[in-house]
Amino acid sequence: MLSLPLLALAIASFGIGTTEFVIMGLLPDVAHSLGVSVPQAGLLVSGYAMGVAVGAPIVAVATARFPRKSALLALMAIFIIGNIACALAPTYTSLMVARVLTAFAHGSFFGIGAVVARDLAPRNKRTQAVALLIGGLTLANMLGVPLGTALGQVAGWRAAFWAVTGIGVIAAGAIAIFVPSGLAGARNGLASEFRALAQWRVLMPMLISATSSVSLFAVFTYITPLLETVSGLTLGQVTFALLLFGFGLTAGNIIGGPFADRNLTGTVKTILCCIIAVLAIFAFTCHAAIPAVLTIMVWGALAFALGAPLQIWVVEAASDAPNLASILNQGAFNFGNAIGAAVGGFAINAGVHYAQLPWLGAGVAVVALALTLMAQSGAKQMMAQRPAE
Repeated sequence: MLSLPLLALAIASFGIGTTEFVIMGLLPDVAHSLGVSVPQAGLLVSGYAMGVAVGAPIVAVATARFPRKSALLALMAIFIIGNIACALAPTYTSLMVARVLTAFAHGSFFGIGAVVARDLAPRNKRTQAVALLIGGLTLANMLGVPLGTALGQVAGWRAAFWAVTGIGVIAAGAIAIFVPSGLAGARNGLASEFRALAQWRVLMPMLISATSSVSLFAVFTYITPLLETVSGLTLGQVTFALLLFGFGLTAGNIIGGPFADRNLTGTVKTILCCIIAVLAIFAFTCHAAIPAVLTIMVWGALAFALGAPLQIWVVEAASDAPNLASILNQGAFNFGNAIGAAVGGFAINAGVHYAQLPWLGAGVAVVALALTLMAQSGAKQMMAQRPAE
C-alpha cells in the first residue's frame, strides 16, 4: 500500500505535524524566554490553528486551478519560510505572526494531499491511503514532538524550528521527485464548488471534525504542565510520555482506516464513545504517573483513529468539490484546535485545575457524538425519502 508518492506526502506531513505540536512540549521554555505566562504561550497553539482555519479557504481559492503537484510544492515553500521565521522570531508577537504564516500551508497541504492519496489508491483502500498521509502526522507526535522537545530543552526552543525547516526541505525534494505531475486542479468553477459544499451532508462531518478537535486540544495543549503538576512527572519523563502518546496516535491511525473502509459512520460513533470513557478515566488516573501515561497513550490512539475516517467522509460527501472540501475540513479541524486551546486556557485562568481538564474534553466529545448521531439519522431519512421523489 505504501508507495513513493505516499511516502513523500508522509514526510511532509511529519514535518508539518512536528512544527504544529512541538510547541506544546516547549510551552514553559517559550513562556520564560519571551516573558509571557504559560496560558499566553498556549495561545501560540491557537494562533497556528486559527492560521490554518483562516488560511485554508484563502489558499484553497488561490491554488484552486494549480496542478496538485505545483500546489503542494508552493505550500512546502510557505512552510519552510514560516519555520525559518519562527526560529528567528525575537518577540512573542513576531513568533505568533510566524506561526500564523506557517499555518497557511497546513490545511491546504493536508486537504490536497488527502485527495491525491485517495486518487492513487484502490476504492476499497481509500481511507487507508489517507491514513498513511496522516501517518506522518502521527509519527510526528511519536518521534518528532518528543525529539523536538528534547532538542529544545537542550539547545533552546529555536533549535526545534531549525530542525523542522530541514525536514521541510527534504519533503519538498521528495514531492518534486515522486509525486506524479498529471494531477489536475479543480475542474469546476469556484462558485459551483462552494455551492456543492453548502449541504448538510458535507457540513455535518466538518462540524464533527471541529468539535472532536476542541475535545482533544482543550486537554492536550496543556498536557506538559498537567503531567508535571498533577502526575508528578519530571521534564524527561514528560518527553517519554509524549513518545508513548505519539505511539498511541500512530497505532490508532493505522487501526482506524480499515474499520472505516467497512463502516464509516459506525466507526466514528464507536471511537467517540471510547474517547468519552477514556477522558473520564483520565480525570482519575492523572493523579498517578504510570496510570496517567498509559491512559494518554490509549486516548491518543482513539483521538487519531478519527482523523482519516472524518477526512474521507467529507471528501466522499462532497464528490463535486473534493479539493475544496478536503481543505476546508482541515480548516474545521484546526478551528477546533484553536477553540480547544483557548477554552482550556480560559478554564485555567478561571481557576479550573489542570486535573479537571479531562472532564472538559469528555463533555465536548459528547457533543461530537450527538452530532454524529444526527448526521446518521439525517442520512437515513434522505435514503428513505428517495423512492418517493
